[in-house]
Amino acid sequence: MAHSIDNMWFPGQSRGGSPALRLFCFPFAGGSAMVFREWPDLFPPAIEVCPVELPGHGRRLEERPFGSMDALVNAIALALTNRLPCPYAFFGHSMGAAVSFALAHRLRELGTMGPMHLFLSGRRGPKAPADCLPLYNLPEPEFVQELRRLGGTPQEILGDPEALAVLLPVLRADFELVHTWNASHLSLLACPITAMGGTEDEDVSEQDLKEWSHETAAGFSLNMFRGGHFYLRMEQRSIARLIANELQPFLSGADSGRAASSAAAGFRTAVIEDA
Repeated sequence: MAHSIDNMWFPGQSRGGSPALRLFCFPFAGGSAMVFREWPDLFPPAIEVCPVELPGHGRRLEERPFGSMDALVNAIALALTNRLPCPYAFFGHSMGAAVSFALAHRLRELGTMGPMHLFLSGRRGPKAPADCLPLYNLPEPEFVQELRRLGGTPQEILGDPEALAVLLPVLRADFELVHTWNASHLSLLACPITAMGGTEDEDVSEQDLKEWSHETAAGFSLNMFRGGHFYLRMEQRSIARLIANELQPFLSGADSGRAASSAAAGFRTAVIEDA
């Protein structure tokens, strides 16, 4: 039964063998593990990419989605038990950034080995003041209009009443999960954080991303890519290259890599220009 549950959360095919490090990838609101379908081919063999499939998303569409961050990270932490013998890191975009950050804290509370590195994309720091009202309880016309503005949902779905009937409850739950999450009590993490964002993102600014620097006692860096909130669709290779470079010290020795990254607690910003 544990193996079956494990496969539900992590549906990606393993390359086999024993990876030096696992990279767990968390999608944006409404997204599924398929967002990362090309990622395994973009990383060196030593890094096993493990896309995460949340209830109510992708292959788990018939399950009820979580509307509570605490309940979700508790469930993921349980499913991760059999996946943590080797070092690991998290990547999350938008909602996925919040989920992976909250999960890192939950695993620490459980006394489990924490992630070597957090890669948090397209999401303001959790203690930055919100600049918009909650979206999850908007009437349907306003909610759909907001989805059009955000640009993450294909137009053919937004124009299909049957597809919307399936998708809207999932998106409302995802937005509720993020907007009702309280991170004010969380202390500093011991792992480095790399924040990422799009230079043309109208909802998450470079300053919003810098707020993540206040959530770690280790190193912090900020990398901006060309594009809007969903820049990752066009910049997958550049993102993978950046992540692989940051994780390289852990591939030859997790302990020495952690020490080196923690010692480099400076603030670094870069704009990634190449595709």
